[in-house]
Amino acid sequence: MSVLLIAEHNNKELRPFTLNAATAASQIDADVHAVIIGQNCGDAAKALSELPLVKKVIHVEAPYYENFVAENFAPVIVKLAENYSHIVSSANTFGKNLMPRIAASLDTSQISDITKVISADTFLRPIYAGNAFATVKTKDNKKCITIRPTSFDTCESSGGSAPIEKGEPSEEFSQTKFIKREEIKSDRPELGTARVVVSGGRGMQSGDNFKLITSIADKLNAAIGASRAAVDAGYISNDHQVGQTGKVVVPDLYIAVGISGAIQHLAGMKESKVIVAINKDGEAPIFSVADYGLEADLFEALPQFLEELNKLNTIQK
Repeated sequence: MSVLLIAEHNNKELRPFTLNAATAASQIDADVHAVIIGQNCGDAAKALSELPLVKKVIHVEAPYYENFVAENFAPVIVKLAENYSHIVSSANTFGKNLMPRIAASLDTSQISDITKVISADTFLRPIYAGNAFATVKTKDNKKCITIRPTSFDTCESSGGSAPIEKGEPSEEFSQTKFIKREEIKSDRPELGTARVVVSGGRGMQSGDNFKLITSIADKLNAAIGASRAAVDAGYISNDHQVGQTGKVVVPDLYIAVGISGAIQHLAGMKESKVIVAINKDGEAPIFSVADYGLEADLFEALPQFLEELNKLNTIQK
């Protein structure tokens, strides 16, 4: 049977992780159908149909889908699931909110945060904060799967011409009411998809000192991350948190400043292609995963680093 991919979007365009999820879905079965649920999301549906890996798009619209309330989305997908063996979405906030509801309704065990497709019923996923990997084989007829986006390449975004079929909306779920959405708008790259990430930890000592991180990030066109310790201390908002209870990132370059390297933080960044650590404690665990380490006071090292970047006047795009 075919694979049903749940597309993530903002009613105008596809979210980047949908392209990673499409790659994962195609590794399960080549016959990938995608469902897109929203309001006035025709442009996003068209973009979805242009993914070469997608063979059919199911487009479902209703006013109460505008704000992506999971209780409204789940019944649509549960009904569609009759025709599919696998349901796939990203293991981000969207997927983590939606997929458990689908799995429960289908009376099946969800397989979460997979990093590799071994076969149609066997998958690899991290456990123990990424310190071990479990090979999971399921006998369930319906398989509900969330994928770790950074473990799969993005698929091509053009060249396809999948047919778009109108789907039937479900009834609105009356016991949940959307109140409001607060979005932080930034010109910076999104943390989960950035090529370069500069993160600060408890060693930054205050929120004001994160201006040093900001200055470096500006020069490198980088996203700004943080350890949980920095977030809990109030230095920076929790949408910047990297780690087991934050975002998992796999950038080309990850610069960890004043971060000791707790196991929970390492779980969210240790797969980065190149890791640079700056810490005055030479025994800090972060150095065990770093490709390059600088044992130094960050308040001396960062201004010097910024000075050299200013000399280069190089901003990556």
